[in-house]
Parts: sequence; C-alpha cells; structure tokens
Amino acid sequence: MPAALRVVSLLPSATELLCAAGGGGLLVGRSHECDWPPSIRDLPVLTGQRTLGIGEGGDSASIDAQVRAALARGESLYTLDEARLRGLRPDVILTQDLCEVCSIDLRRVERVAATMTPSPAVVSLDPRSIEEVFDDLLKVGEATGLAAESEVAMVRLREEYWSAVDFVNPYVDGPEVAFLEWIDPLFVAGHWTPQLITAAGGRHALNAAGAKSRSIAPAELVESQPDRIVVSPCGLDVGATLRELERVRGTRWWNALPAVVEGRVAVVDGNQMFSRPGPRLVDAFRWLVGWINDRPEVVPADFPVRMLTG
Repeated sequence: MPAALRVVSLLPSATELLCAAGGGGLLVGRSHECDWPPSIRDLPVLTGQRTLGIGEGGDSASIDAQVRAALARGESLYTLDEARLRGLRPDVILTQDLCEVCSIDLRRVERVAATMTPSPAVVSLDPRSIEEVFDDLLKVGEATGLAAESEVAMVRLREEYWSAVDFVNPYVDGPEVAFLEWIDPLFVAGHWTPQLITAAGGRHALNAAGAKSRSIAPAELVESQPDRIVVSPCGLDVGATLRELERVRGTRWWNALPAVVEGRVAVVDGNQMFSRPGPRLVDAFRWLVGWINDRPEVVPADFPVRMLTG
C-alpha cells in the first residue's frame, strides 16, 4: 500500500473541504486561520498576519488603511514560515488565488514549492459560485487520493443545498437584501454571495453574482432601500461585528434604512460562514433561505447569528 500523502493547507476553506472528504489525517500543517474542524488546531502553523486585527488595537477603518497601504507598496499581508514548510515535506499544498487580502498569495507559495525536493503539487482554489465550491471539493479529493470520498461528500452537500431551494417560492419577488462584508468603509459582498441571496429568494441590487466585493458610500446603500441587511464582515465573529457596528448605528443614514427601521438586520459570523467557500457555505445558504422565507425549520441548529434590535 502506498504511503499516505502529506498535505499542507494554507486556506481555511480548503482545510474544511479536505476534512469533509475524510482527509483530515493527511494534514501536516495549516495556516493561522485554519481553525475548523477543531481536530486540526494542534497542527503546525505556517502563516501569520502582518496587520493588526480587531481586538489587537485595530478597527475596521485602521485595518482597511493598513491593507490599502501594504498593497500599494506591493507587500504581502501575510508571513510564511518557509523553513518550517520545507521541513514538513508536503506532497500537496492547498492555497488560493482568489483574494490577495484573504490569504497568502499563490505566487509566493509556488516560488517556495519550486525550491523544494521533491517539489509538492500546488493546488489553487478560486471559486466564484456555489457550483465551483462543489467542484473544489472534487478537486481537493482528486489531488489528495480521495476522489471517491470527495464525490460522496459533494453529493451530500448538493442534496442539502437543493433541499433548501425547495422552500423558495420562485413566483414571488423577494426582499432587497444588502450584504455588508465590511463596515468602515462599507463593502458589499461579491463572488458567491449575491448568487446565494438570489437563490434563497432575495434580490441583491448592489452587486452581481461572481463580481468582486466592492466599496460603496452610505448614500448608495440608502438609495438601494434594503428590506433586509446581513452584516457579516470577512474574518470577524458576531461579537467583534457588533462592536464595530457601534460606529454606524448612531448615524442618520443608518437609521433611515428600511431594514433598520423594521428590525430586519442580521449579524452573522463572517469568520465561519459566508467568507469561507467551503462545506459550511451550505449552512449559510440554508440560514438565508430560512430567514428570507420565514421557514425556521430550514435553519441549521446553532447557526451563529444575532438579530440587531434597537
């Protein structure tokens, strides 16, 4: 029997996809952001964050300023422990090239891999839709010797997704949903999120499916007149998001939004759910379906959401 592959994941969603296919035991190293499932948290950490995070002296505005400045200088936002990576002797490295803000950049990973003997396979995941997330599960399985297992996991996720779609009435115009991926400045979500909102029965006029997330002015958010608002900043949990929201809750424009007036603002853990294109994105979609269509039976148990009141 051939020896088991040694896998390093530098991407949280890739870690979750691999574990969904039963490959958690293949992992020998991870990124600092790979925190699910809990069984992988004792693995060696190979990356670090250069910017201050929420709760480390940073806030939404200062983190955005740090990111913009670093990118303008052509600097990476993350560190990579190249010596430790080489020492782990991985056969496969899982990474991404979708977002330079979200994780270590692909070019640096490829450069380091090219200097290793033997050189590991570098697998980059760059989904822009829920279908491509399902495809990435198969891609990870194929790269790690778990093709059959990943197909079983993919079929299960697709069934969960489509069973939720059954609760959506396609003949009714759903609510206008604003999905905020950052607070200061305001960013509306892109990539797979507008698609999920539409599939769940809502509308998302502020961005198109597959497009990158983009910054907007408060006036544009007011003009869209959202019936519902999801606040799910990339990388933040519910508690941190609630603290950051205090920056806008006293403004005139925020309190003029229909969703705020009607008490239809949901704060979702962005670190766990919508920001990660992995298996739990299906849970996020099921929550959307349940909330938009008033079908609580569809919502996964213990979904990390807090409804904003007052």
